[in-house]
Amino acid sequence: MGFFEKIRQGLNRTRENIGHSFDQLFAGELNDDFYDELEETLILSDMGAETALEVSDELRRRCREEKIKTAAEARDVLKEVLIEMLEVGDAGLALENTPAVVLFIGVNGVGKTTTIGKLAARLKAEGKRVLLCAGDTFRAAAADQLEIWAGRAGVEIVRQHEGADPAAVVFDAMSAAKARRADAVLVDTAGRLHNKQNLMNELGKISRVIDRELPGASRETLLVLDATTGQNGLIQARQFKESAGLTGVVLTKLDGTAKGGIVIAIAKELGVPVKFVGVGEGVDDLTPFDAKEFVEALL
Repeated sequence: MGFFEKIRQGLNRTRENIGHSFDQLFAGELNDDFYDELEETLILSDMGAETALEVSDELRRRCREEKIKTAAEARDVLKEVLIEMLEVGDAGLALENTPAVVLFIGVNGVGKTTTIGKLAARLKAEGKRVLLCAGDTFRAAAADQLEIWAGRAGVEIVRQHEGADPAAVVFDAMSAAKARRADAVLVDTAGRLHNKQNLMNELGKISRVIDRELPGASRETLLVLDATTGQNGLIQARQFKESAGLTGVVLTKLDGTAKGGIVIAIAKELGVPVKFVGVGEGVDDLTPFDAKEFVEALL
């Protein structure tokens, strides 16, 4: 099944929530009421008031500029506006300079460990040598869960005992990656927010180890967010962005939310691309993000 079909299925609940409103909207007149209703519908999809207003204003400007007279024609212009909002950076993974390092951050319960396992399986299927690093040493059984995923994906893992210094585990993983000629190291990190200062200190320490041990390696810092938390997820995302310098977002449980517009809010407000979306429980249900197909499936 291709991305479009997967994402279309994943957005079923969102379409049930707002699809009827969209259909009515684009069958009506292109007037002030249309733009007001569009804004309300976008807010219902969890796009956020500020982003919804910006979309509505930009659509109004373009329709005026392009002399569009009907709501039906405005639908294609809306697609263009949304696609442009989503294309805020390279949605691909930077893995060129090996061993590439992908750091995963995010609070507990968002599906971080599962995401790492699914990405490991995807990269292994592409012929890459992958190493997992169990850098979350605070949560009981976090390393055990990651080890189960390493087994499923058929990749190796570096871990230490519970309570070990995360930076020490990362050091071991970087050394192992060089020795075993790994293509990519996927690093799990603690999912507790603590306070912002502790988070910054911990991630800073891990980052310095990576810089020292693998200078010049490709690096990604991916924030894993649960789509069902909606605007609350955005608050988390802002805190992590300040602390960690994100390169992208992975949005999990998109199939579990009726508010898929959160994808657009994240790209717009954070200015970082959504790189993967999770649309199911299977090992192959982590899918590289495609802005155009996402918008087609949403509308």
